[in-house]
Amino acid sequence: MEKRYRIYSEYLKEKYGTKVYKIPINLPVTCPNRDGTVGVGGCIYCGEEGAGFENLSNQLSVQEQIEINTQYIREKYKAEKFIAYFQNYTNTFLPLKDFKEYVYQACQDDVVQIAISTRPDCINNSYLEVLNDLKKEKGIDIAIELGLQTVNYHTLKKINRGHTLAELVDAVLQIKQYGFESCIHLILNLPWDDQDDVIENAKLLSALRVEQVKLHSLYIVEGTLLGKRYQESDLQMIAMEEYIERVITFLEYLDPDVVVQRLIGRAPKEGTLFVNWNTSWWKIRDMIEGKMEESESYQGKQFDYLNGKALRKFD
Repeated sequence: MEKRYRIYSEYLKEKYGTKVYKIPINLPVTCPNRDGTVGVGGCIYCGEEGAGFENLSNQLSVQEQIEINTQYIREKYKAEKFIAYFQNYTNTFLPLKDFKEYVYQACQDDVVQIAISTRPDCINNSYLEVLNDLKKEKGIDIAIELGLQTVNYHTLKKINRGHTLAELVDAVLQIKQYGFESCIHLILNLPWDDQDDVIENAKLLSALRVEQVKLHSLYIVEGTLLGKRYQESDLQMIAMEEYIERVITFLEYLDPDVVVQRLIGRAPKEGTLFVNWNTSWWKIRDMIEGKMEESESYQGKQFDYLNGKALRKFD
């Protein structure tokens, strides 16, 4: 089957000349949207484990987590190079000294990149300078992943995100000044978003010239505010077929140079009320790719809106 979007694993192999695998690192951090800095309770969908349900304990050192994960992945997936991925919660939301110590610990053999997952309102020049020094000293690449979830600022308020769209734009522009790659996380089936929001997601990321995107489907965890509303039948989740259509539409409007880390996420089975329509994530991915093939769709098919589109009538 012809590749109809820019696949992350292939991009990494092109860049590093070999198979590269991302290994999660779990730090003892929290989030400014949990501890009262910008809000309390966190996003309405976020459980106590955050996004790191498959991570090792944060009581292990960074080096220990890398050693355990790389040994396992070498054996199972035959990867030769690795990305140290600081994944869970907000990994720049800690004192600068501690942040520096953690990221320097991640510079181990065969680690070719440091990836930092954080929030748009937790990026500033001091932390970027630490990463820039690290890149210069260790010759290691830097990528920063920013959780946005949607460009719809009304939805951002509904999910108690604790920041608006402006902080995302500011963070991306700051990251670009240092030449780091940026990846934006989006949830394409938030109950308050529609197809117009899906298109605008793609258009904003393209206009900002971000390098990567990671798509999630919303999953609902017991004990969260979203979980309570779901159990009270206060939420209407879109059908899987509509999610597939949204992903395809998103890709069609996305700059074809943007690397797509994934089309759908995973979630723990235990304590989860709704996830991926009770369907394996890879089956949904295959359905998306199959429908794109069938409809002759591809990433960037509708990418015609930048650089003064209205002026083309004079060409």
